[in-house]
Amino acid sequence: MTAEANKPRKPTLLVAMIPISFMIAALIICIGVYEQDPHFPLFLSGVVAVIAALSLGYTWKTLEDGMIRAIGLATQAIIILIIIGTIIGTWIAGGVVPTMIYYGLGILSPGYFLVAACLICCIVSLSGGNAWTAAGTIGIALMGVAEGLGINPAMAAGAVISGVYFGDKISPLSETTNLAPGVVGVHLFEHIKHMLFTTIPALLIALGLYTILGFQISASGSGTGQITELQQQLSNVFIISPWLLIVPTIVIAMMVMKIPAIPALSIGSLMGLFCAILIQGVPIGDAMGVIVEGYAIDSGAATLDNLLNNGGIEAMMWTVSLIIIAMSFGGVLEAAGFFQTIVDSLIKLAKSTGSLIATTVATAFTSNVVGCDQYLGIILPARMYEGEYKKRRLKLKNLSRTVEDAGTMTSPLIPWNTCGAFMFATLGVSAFSYAPYAFLVLLSPIIAIIYGYIGFTIEYEDDDGSGSRIDGDENVQEVKEQTL
Repeated sequence: MTAEANKPRKPTLLVAMIPISFMIAALIICIGVYEQDPHFPLFLSGVVAVIAALSLGYTWKTLEDGMIRAIGLATQAIIILIIIGTIIGTWIAGGVVPTMIYYGLGILSPGYFLVAACLICCIVSLSGGNAWTAAGTIGIALMGVAEGLGINPAMAAGAVISGVYFGDKISPLSETTNLAPGVVGVHLFEHIKHMLFTTIPALLIALGLYTILGFQISASGSGTGQITELQQQLSNVFIISPWLLIVPTIVIAMMVMKIPAIPALSIGSLMGLFCAILIQGVPIGDAMGVIVEGYAIDSGAATLDNLLNNGGIEAMMWTVSLIIIAMSFGGVLEAAGFFQTIVDSLIKLAKSTGSLIATTVATAFTSNVVGCDQYLGIILPARMYEGEYKKRRLKLKNLSRTVEDAGTMTSPLIPWNTCGAFMFATLGVSAFSYAPYAFLVLLSPIIAIIYGYIGFTIEYEDDDGSGSRIDGDENVQEVKEQTL
């Protein structure tokens, strides 16, 4: 038998759509009808993908390597997620989160909370360039304040996510902001400048919508008496001191200094542990237990208990298992060429610049859905459409901007994507619930598509063909090569 005969067959579009169609149907039935977690339907979808790939002649070793490679992409995310679990537990036990909630209740009001929460998260994430770190620190405190003010948690989570992803998208310290231009060879600050045309309008519209929502909820928010009562309950359980705010300040400072997320967050967790033992008087054994099991209290006050019973490594295992299953499914689709077949079919439909931009957005979103990670949502469409953009003499910064508008921004909207799973584990609100209120991430891809069709800010190469490719940062290039 010849080597050619042993070569796997390229999947047709019909075959490529089988596991994806099955996944959509399985998720709708399991989640929508039976109200079950997405783990089982994603696992079944992986089985269907493996069967389809084996029928094309792919070996189990090839598919297994694809799964392991995909899970490897999420390793950093899993480690950060676990550390965030310890931060939540130790910062609550150490009085850090209760202190932030205590003072936040005194400063913020229901009428402008959503706007303020979004802007605060914008500043923090812009300074550090990491949506996860911002959500896992200031975002947790803001969700507690929202609970105390009687604001819908889904609205609060939507405002937090809009804010943290604003910084994650345009901060020069952000990994995704460096990755997108690095993949296609665009200068970093040229890329950021081009993204402002879509990101700033999306932010302004989002702030306007949060203002309108604020008018609607201001009358139904918690009264002064309820806020005072919650503050009193917090001060009865914890030592409340502005000195405890030094802990999140140091973590944010480390983010600004570009200290990697894992060591920075680990230091933040240890500081919370020391606060619990030295300031709050928690026994050493109990403090160590908080790291694994999270903080737990039965105060008799439902609102206070909802605020405080959170965190720990164990609380993150639901999300970790979901990420592993989802990435395994995406790894099979990538290894067997299902992604490539679908994208090749989409390119044939992109006749105009507007349709090409729309197709890029759709591919990035689809990559987030089936690839389950925002890096794939950026790298796959950037890699697959680069030649087409060059062929049509579109400047590559159009491509780098579009994959961020869709790849970065839609990732938290998908519950089984690493970003959506992380936000659920951290903020306690599912992606399906907060998605209608995450206005910034919803608007960015829509604005990108509109610009594509009307031609606004879409730039072409000069007639002389200037605008040569620029090699990206070496570290970004290395990330790209490892990912591919």
